[in-house]
Amino acid sequence: MSTLADLVRSRTSLGAGDLAWLQRLVGEWQLVADLSFADLVLHVRTTDATWLAVAHMRPTTGPTAYPQDVVGAEVPASAAPRFERVRAGGRAPDADPDRRSGTPVRQELVPVRRGARVLAVLSRDSDVNAARMPSALELTYLTTAGELLQMVGEGRFPFPGSGTDREHAPRVGDGLVRLDRTGHAVYASPNALSAFRRLGVSGDLLGAHLGHTIAGLSAEPGVLDEPRGSAALAAVLRFAEPRESDVEAQGATVLLRALPLHPGGEPRGALVLVRDVTELRHRDRQILGKDATIREIHHRVKNNLQTVAALLRLQARRMSVPQARAALEESVRRVASIAMVHETLSQVFADVVPFDEIADRVLAMCAEVAAPESSVSVERSGSFGELPADVATALSLVLTELVQNAVEHAYAGGTQGRIEVRAAQRDGTLQVEVLDDGAGLPPGFDLGASSRLGLRIVRTLVDGELRGSLLLEPGPTGTGTRAALEVPLPAVPSDGRV
Repeated sequence: MSTLADLVRSRTSLGAGDLAWLQRLVGEWQLVADLSFADLVLHVRTTDATWLAVAHMRPTTGPTAYPQDVVGAEVPASAAPRFERVRAGGRAPDADPDRRSGTPVRQELVPVRRGARVLAVLSRDSDVNAARMPSALELTYLTTAGELLQMVGEGRFPFPGSGTDREHAPRVGDGLVRLDRTGHAVYASPNALSAFRRLGVSGDLLGAHLGHTIAGLSAEPGVLDEPRGSAALAAVLRFAEPRESDVEAQGATVLLRALPLHPGGEPRGALVLVRDVTELRHRDRQILGKDATIREIHHRVKNNLQTVAALLRLQARRMSVPQARAALEESVRRVASIAMVHETLSQVFADVVPFDEIADRVLAMCAEVAAPESSVSVERSGSFGELPADVATALSLVLTELVQNAVEHAYAGGTQGRIEVRAAQRDGTLQVEVLDDGAGLPPGFDLGASSRLGLRIVRTLVDGELRGSLLLEPGPTGTGTRAALEVPLPAVPSDGRV
């Protein structure tokens, strides 16, 4: 099914800024649907002068008027004049309920304005059969929904630049408090009252100044700063900007999301959505504690590996046999490359590593092993990007061995040369090339049959740890050597955990 962006781009002449406004509205309109007890459908005028439904939201507080999705459906020609009238700035005349879906649906049309232009028309569609005598809660919901829809028609909602954590943001059903323009509660839902009970509020909130109530809960002796929750409500009422804040008291944490209501430019107060996030914040603190522990472990592993490398380096200096000294020095470089990964992991909050910095340090370390009479430069082009920790550890060793092998064997004493490491992530794989312009591969070279320890380590890591593929072949210009590595990458979630 086509997305809002697909339909707007392919069927209308609206620009990128207009699309962003509609997407922000759709990101917020679950609130309006829930307050309305009705479906919301967003309609745009196409380039061929028809009206097309491009987004649809059902309420969580009541039955839907449309069991089937309506996105992609065009408005019947008989109903189009009502939409055109709203687009032109007028009010849609009353119409008989629409019975095409088998359910009588009452449709209210609201212009979606951005600045001086009407971008779309929003319909609030409700099942006529579901109408009943509203309670105090329903009256508050419907009144607030009407004010928000008026703000949509005036270009005041959604709030420019506003954004919220949709996964954890409070919803209408979590708890709702309606404030007047002075900050006093004129309605509080049962769930909102329960949340404030956990904070230690006794009695009804009705008529209470919510900011003062929160200040009384959060204030500490000798502290003059206004508590965050109370300050947030004051800012909403004064500056007409949405705010979010946690309120903590008696071991409980309640998240407040306050939205200013100012239809017609007249301040009417605020809508405060309330959610008890005590367990969520407790889990967040546990995760932060575990992250700190993991980073400390990586730091200690890095220190231990550096100690091992230092001991091997001391042992190498005592060796009188050149081959033994060279073997120990190679081991020092291998241990050091792993230590670099753990050093980076000790400084980040996620289980992914920005690998470019590690790669540059590995390349600099490998360039140091070139013969003194040689002049070999080692450079990187492209980016490795962020890699999971286990991939980064194995890859640092593989990169060390491939580059070190090129430095040591591709250039005879006194030879000048250049080694280039190219990296890129494409289609879920990491592609790495190590190119040198040196002596090239020996005649009859077979990677699978090679007895060199470094190449055996590389094959083992590529096959077993990275589950990738490695190719060693003559360079693309017929000189030197090309090592090509491909590694499949696991999907990395947005929070950086794998």
